[in-house]
Amino acid sequence: MRRVAVLLLIGTVAGTISEVQPGTAKKNPKDGLMYASIPSGSFQMGCSREDCPKNERPEHKVTISRPFWIGKTEVTVGAYKRFAEAIGRSMPPDTAEGYSVNPDWKGDEMPIVNVTWSDAADYCQWAGGAMPTEAQWEYAARGGSSSDPYGPLDEIAWTASNSGREHLDADSIFQNDKPHYEEILKSNGNAPHEVGQKRPNAFGLYDMIGNVAEWTNDWVDPSYYSQSPEVDPSGPVTGEAKVLRGGHFLYPSQPNRASKRLWNDPKDRSPIGGFRCVLPDLKMK
Repeated sequence: MRRVAVLLLIGTVAGTISEVQPGTAKKNPKDGLMYASIPSGSFQMGCSREDCPKNERPEHKVTISRPFWIGKTEVTVGAYKRFAEAIGRSMPPDTAEGYSVNPDWKGDEMPIVNVTWSDAADYCQWAGGAMPTEAQWEYAARGGSSSDPYGPLDEIAWTASNSGREHLDADSIFQNDKPHYEEILKSNGNAPHEVGQKRPNAFGLYDMIGNVAEWTNDWVDPSYYSQSPEVDPSGPVTGEAKVLRGGHFLYPSQPNRASKRLWNDPKDRSPIGGFRCVLPDLKMK
């Protein structure tokens, strides 16, 4: 298992909106969560800045040909409890990598974490949908914005600077005291927060940046962007690790952005790893 510290190693867009009024919300009766409509359209995927890692480049045009629905928030503990009870599955362990961010899963409005990729995929299938592709996820996360992230981080995201008991200058700590970075955050009680507390993007989606990283459907290939199809890319056919998106509560500011790509073994559990689901348009009618 990669340690959280490995995931700490440290992706701008104008979307073409069509067909669906963005941000229209409906409740999915299966899991009880709200889902937002995302229109079809085109955007620039990835990062154009030289300080972004090669796995986020080159920036390239991607077209999402079909509208879809995506969870307005990360899947919550309460929703996951309904899923686990419905299919007779145990809850995941509440501790991973030395972090217990929601002891005994008492906080129902917290994002579920410590789930494997298969746990997340099974939930999304039960809810009537699937895991988002990387392209769907990033298109939704950007919300048609030409900036990445789409607003000031303190307003839109729970990051290493604002997710603990005291506000920290996480960027400075990471730069000047990297060996003690994780220890300092842990001592400060840094953890994910209840979903939907920060400002949403233009599609009405909360916590796409920060809070917890989110599993996607795609296998990882760091060079995939140089060869991916322009329309509805679905990632490599096979691989050894699955991609997570969106940054998280242990990241300093720079990697908390829509283009950020990180990955992990699909069997691993992590306190920074959650997910949200996508549903096809027809399913929500």
